[in-house]
Amino acid sequence: MLKSLRTGFISKWFSGIGQEAVSVGATMALDEDEYVLPMHRNLGVFTSRNMPLDRLFAQFQGKETGYTKGRDRSFHFGSQEHHIIGMISHLGSQLAVADGIALAESLAKEKKVTLVFTGDGGTSEGDFHEALNVAAVWDLPVIFLVENNGFSISTPVSEQYKIKSFTEKGPAYGIEVESIDGNNVLEVYDTIKRVSRSIKKNPRPVMIEAVTFRMRGHEESSGVDYVPEELFELWAEKDPIENYEAFLLDSNILNNEKIEGIFEEITNEIDGAVNAVQAVDIPDYQIAIEEGDVYADHDFIETKPSSSKQEMRFVDAIKNSLDMNLDRFDNLILMGQDIAEYGGVFKVTEGLAKKYGKSRVRNTPLCESAILGSSLGLCIAGYKSVIEMQFADFVTCGFNQIVNNLAKSNYRWGQNADVVVRMPSGGGMGAGPFHSQSPEAWFHNVPGLKIVYPSNPTDAKGLLNTAVADPNPVLFFEHKQLYRSLTEEVPVDYYTLPIGKGAVVKEGEDASIVTYGNGVHWAKSILKEFPDYNIEIIDLRSILPWDKEIVEATIKKTGRVLLLSEDNLTGGFISEVSAWIMENLFQSLDCPVLRCASDDTPIPFSKNLEEGYLAKSKLKSRLEELLDY
Repeated sequence: MLKSLRTGFISKWFSGIGQEAVSVGATMALDEDEYVLPMHRNLGVFTSRNMPLDRLFAQFQGKETGYTKGRDRSFHFGSQEHHIIGMISHLGSQLAVADGIALAESLAKEKKVTLVFTGDGGTSEGDFHEALNVAAVWDLPVIFLVENNGFSISTPVSEQYKIKSFTEKGPAYGIEVESIDGNNVLEVYDTIKRVSRSIKKNPRPVMIEAVTFRMRGHEESSGVDYVPEELFELWAEKDPIENYEAFLLDSNILNNEKIEGIFEEITNEIDGAVNAVQAVDIPDYQIAIEEGDVYADHDFIETKPSSSKQEMRFVDAIKNSLDMNLDRFDNLILMGQDIAEYGGVFKVTEGLAKKYGKSRVRNTPLCESAILGSSLGLCIAGYKSVIEMQFADFVTCGFNQIVNNLAKSNYRWGQNADVVVRMPSGGGMGAGPFHSQSPEAWFHNVPGLKIVYPSNPTDAKGLLNTAVADPNPVLFFEHKQLYRSLTEEVPVDYYTLPIGKGAVVKEGEDASIVTYGNGVHWAKSILKEFPDYNIEIIDLRSILPWDKEIVEATIKKTGRVLLLSEDNLTGGFISEVSAWIMENLFQSLDCPVLRCASDDTPIPFSKNLEEGYLAKSKLKSRLEELLDY
């Protein structure tokens, strides 16, 4: 691999020289159908699971026959066939994914163990704390394997933490911890095997610290000037391969002739893989292929409701949908803070834990990142999940898991993320800057996500049904002010509505208001002050993807459009709609596109301040400006 790097055969490499015993010993100790979540120096995990070397070389070179089709590098991929789930560059995020896999296997009553690697540096991340805490609270069968190699890039462990050993960390979480010689492959193997057997009898998480050392830089180009020379001399004497070879020779298990034969066999296998991948081309960029893999395939099937209807509030429609989907999908898990007996802070899930059990309607610790990461793990192991953010504002604590794990997983290595994240959002209730934001635009430019924002109970139920059925990650925004202020007749049985299709709320010819969420009700209300005009109202309902066809139709019909959103003006989703209209429908316009949005400040708490901030206070004047142009 070093020769390949120096000759340009590969572009980057993280050498595991000096740490081979941890990867090989741990992987060999597990059953082949048990998941391993390695990191960037754990080549031994992949070779121990007998991954084809030609595909690995293709992966390292960014070729089409690699596991990510050239879209990601080194070990940033997974393989369901080999039960290996690779990392992303944001250290620690894979720990929560392991929790989710272990949770799925616990729910399925399978006696299996999930093993996840992290490094000494990665333990400083908040994801480390969250994943260990969730695993401990839920008694998840996870082995957290910490490779303590002394340095995180150039930062020594003395600048990462104050403890002397990770055995001091476990008791704070109620987790057992062992520290082992990570350079002794037999000690690694025996420890993991013993702990694995124990966990299968008594499910719980265990942390194992493998003390080792890397003899190369963090990655090859970084060098090792920061490491004292005497450390290399000390650890060279503990080389895991040389010492194991010496042990096998002393035990008369191997002799020099057999060793030469092994090296020749392996060298031929590697050379054959290198030669085979030489003929494979680096993929050409084809936008249709790239866009086609952003989302997992989903053939939407419209299910129409019967004529029977029942009066429901917005909150009732959401709960009704969750109830139906828990009954419809026995592999669906609901997770969120206080959602079980308490029913959530908005009582959306009230009674569902009693009906379906707390194993499926699960209270979670205050660990947004870990729970969102666990949702991917659940999907990897065959489950669906709906996650409730207590308030949409709190999603910032799990931002990385959404935009880098859930959103990119299918594009990177073909693993979908069957997850719905429910987001109670919006202002008008005097809840201040941390409970009233409209964060939909934060996610709008993230390929791989779908974003839904219904404005009424009927749409809320039908779109949530579709979101749960969709195998892709869906952010489902629910305006808090609509929960109990809006009531209508809603079909009582199961039905679906298409994501990405808007609706005409009111026909008109003089001008158009294009909006979504609570903006629909602001638009309907303001029309009472314009009795001489016939104004069309379009409810987009979804903002990723959004319905360009309905926007084009209304503009060609009226020639004037006001884009209305509760979000801040600068960088809001409607700015993208405005740009698209100007680029594609300029000749159909009778006047400039106007936007009406909330001010570019945080949303305030006090009633008068909040009312002045919200787009609703500016709607009349902006509509007058549109009509008077």
